[in-house]
Amino acid sequence: MTTELARKFADPNRGVYFIGTTPPKNTIDDDQKLNDIGQKLLDRLGQIEVDGLIVYDIQDESSRISKPRPFPYMETHDPLEWSKRLNTLAIKPVITYKSVSSRSAQEFDKWLNSAWEDYGVRDIVLVGAPSSEGQIVLPLNQAYETLQKNAHDFNLGGVTIAERHAVKGDEHLRLMNKSIAGCDFFVSQAVYNPQATVDMLSQYARSCRDKGEAPKRVILTFTPCGSEKTLSFMEWLGISVPDATKHRILDAESPLDESIKICRSALEQIIEIALPLGIPLGLNIESLTNRKEEIDASINLYKLLKATLDLKLAEQNIN
Repeated sequence: MTTELARKFADPNRGVYFIGTTPPKNTIDDDQKLNDIGQKLLDRLGQIEVDGLIVYDIQDESSRISKPRPFPYMETHDPLEWSKRLNTLAIKPVITYKSVSSRSAQEFDKWLNSAWEDYGVRDIVLVGAPSSEGQIVLPLNQAYETLQKNAHDFNLGGVTIAERHAVKGDEHLRLMNKSIAGCDFFVSQAVYNPQATVDMLSQYARSCRDKGEAPKRVILTFTPCGSEKTLSFMEWLGISVPDATKHRILDAESPLDESIKICRSALEQIIEIALPLGIPLGLNIESLTNRKEEIDASINLYKLLKATLDLKLAEQNIN
């Protein structure tokens, strides 16, 4: 079976466009209220055209970093349940993230069956442990092996982190290995350091060329930043923000507007390298906070970046 998204991903001449979101906190248990939250999200999206939504699996990442979390960690509803609800409300495909490290292979296999049969989930991204500290019951490579043995034919994606490449220089090899494990697309961490992303994609394209393979689609994540606290949260999450970029945002009369300009410039830099190398691109726009101003800014950011990528793709197709 080929999913709707897999068919779109297979066309290198088009972009694919997503809004990233998190499930509501699990203290909200009223079904109608959950529907209202979902509908409010979709109402915001009514003015834009999206290929689908991405639902994250939020984990407590305190083992990854010693600094306190700028925003408190709160348990959320099951991403499977939220994905099904959004899919029903929006009639749009939903990519569902799944953190795999805390379950055994048998439990993960049951999760896969339930995701497919009970929740109608077809497109997934598997995420490993936030750090090597603590107990890892199921390493990511074993999760991929479990998925390959499962009867259901998921459209599988992986996470890519350019910041990891900037430190270790091997993220392109991770992409190659994840492709071998079955990944057909990748979703990046939020981009504020385009050079790290460009370096990673360039090496990835060279590795693909050396092996005679076509690069997989890379969906670039962008998020607006309107305050020092949001910036602190971005850095806590591991997003690389160069000092000059921090100062440019925080010193601006409108930090949100400035962050949108920075994101557009970053995308343009990545496009100039990635498209000639044959890497199909997509966009995932998220808001890291529940502040109305940043949520509204994420919609404006989506419009601008989608128009930017669509224009570059149109120019490339003409040429």
